[in-house]
Amino acid sequence: MAARVLVSDDLSPEAVAVLKQAGLEVDVKVGLKPDALEAIIGDYDALAVRSATKVTAKLLEKASRLRVIGRAGVGVDNVDLDAATRRGVVVMNTPGGSSVTVAELALAMILALSRHVPAATASVKAGKWEKKRFQGHELAGKTLGVVGIGNIGSVLVDRALAMKMRVVAYDPFISAEAAAKLGVERVELDALWAQADVVSLHVPLTEQTRNLVDAKVLARMKKGALLVNCARGGIVDERALADALASGHLGGAALDVFEQEPPPADHPLLGLDGFVATPHIGASTEEAQSAVAVAVAEQLAAYLNHGVVKNAVNVPGLPREIMDQIAPFLPLCEKLGSLAAQLAPQGPSEVTVEVAGELAAAPIRPLAARTLAAFLRHHLETPVNDVSAPAVAKERGIAVREVRSAEPHDYASLVTVTVRGQGGEAHVAGTVYGKREARLVRVDGFRLEAVPEGHVILCENDDAPGVVGNLGTALGAAGVNIARISLSRLDDHSRAFAFLNVDSAPAPGVLEQVRRLPHVRTVRSIHL
Repeated sequence: MAARVLVSDDLSPEAVAVLKQAGLEVDVKVGLKPDALEAIIGDYDALAVRSATKVTAKLLEKASRLRVIGRAGVGVDNVDLDAATRRGVVVMNTPGGSSVTVAELALAMILALSRHVPAATASVKAGKWEKKRFQGHELAGKTLGVVGIGNIGSVLVDRALAMKMRVVAYDPFISAEAAAKLGVERVELDALWAQADVVSLHVPLTEQTRNLVDAKVLARMKKGALLVNCARGGIVDERALADALASGHLGGAALDVFEQEPPPADHPLLGLDGFVATPHIGASTEEAQSAVAVAVAEQLAAYLNHGVVKNAVNVPGLPREIMDQIAPFLPLCEKLGSLAAQLAPQGPSEVTVEVAGELAAAPIRPLAARTLAAFLRHHLETPVNDVSAPAVAKERGIAVREVRSAEPHDYASLVTVTVRGQGGEAHVAGTVYGKREARLVRVDGFRLEAVPEGHVILCENDDAPGVVGNLGTALGAAGVNIARISLSRLDDHSRAFAFLNVDSAPAPGVLEQVRRLPHVRTVRSIHL
């Protein structure tokens, strides 16, 4: 009997044809109300959606036959992943379907800025003929600085090289050798800002990349340089950008994304010459929309007919008894991977995931994949999942080691993550109490017991009296509330360490105040 697929959002006719040609029984029912969808979902093995259908826990309770959900697009915000995982439903998306489309928009932005296309068009339509006003610049021979060379950034690199541009790139998660294969020179950010005639951003929005391009960075860029952001709003300090354009320091800027969308009518950038904007249309082409629909159809057919999993965003294909054993440790692995990413040295070359104690009898691969995906997700502009993470790491020259040890290291089960790179190594470990209480038990050489969640301040200091009191006083004066604190020190009492869960992220100025406190060596803010 053929597997049944329900298509509940608009997919292209080509995508529906792929499903039918694979021998699947397909029903297209677009625009169903939640009650109507719940009434029929129990008859289907697969569900194909875009963003309109909300796949809730309530809906999944009715989906007794459902084996897989396919999302035509990158985000899966409309799918309750936890509920799907608990019910053993594989959730897939199509993260690479719009890479070419977004890269082409970035290139279009660069061309529009360098040749003043929007302003010149407006001038001609206004009855003017201002040839001298719109003298532009050739791109050939100019230096393009690409921040992030993942799926989208690498496509832009390819196009830019074809246009005879020199390309420099910053990406801490790719080796110099891998960058050279793409035809680019890997440089540090300070060098990129100083060298580039054009800068294009292709990184995700994280605690580390928020306001990555601020007033100081803009001041370091070459006079007359161009800036393009088709990645995420919030990476660029928009008011600082407006000041840099108004002063004439930058030659132009283009944004497809804003911190607030749509931007307010009085946004300072909207009234400036040399500024080009589009309404978040990076993935909005007929080809991309069709491509992701066909891609998700092919993925659903491969899974239903052959058990092949591609672009899964949760843990697929494990026997229920194994899933029950490792499930409590998957959230822990995600936290350890995220923490390791934020502590990792530049140019990481190796990630080791060691599983010890009782958990060592279970498959390591799902735990390592979840750790690696969280680790990579902090530094890539496109989503990484448990299935794609090993391949992405290999592409970037990062070796992944999975180590099994029966030695429990004072805990019934322990997961340890070590990241090695050019600047040394980062070392974190954690365990789970009972079935759900994740605990961080080691950061580098410090033993502790901390809850890995939310906003966190990490402080390393001399093991001297008064440091913790000063730290609490400084944060309290700045309105930063400490929810939990875990303290540790080395056996020789040379150094101490504090892991503080706080209710809100401290402002950069607050961290600077803490750094100036007596005996404080390092302080940083992270988010888990």
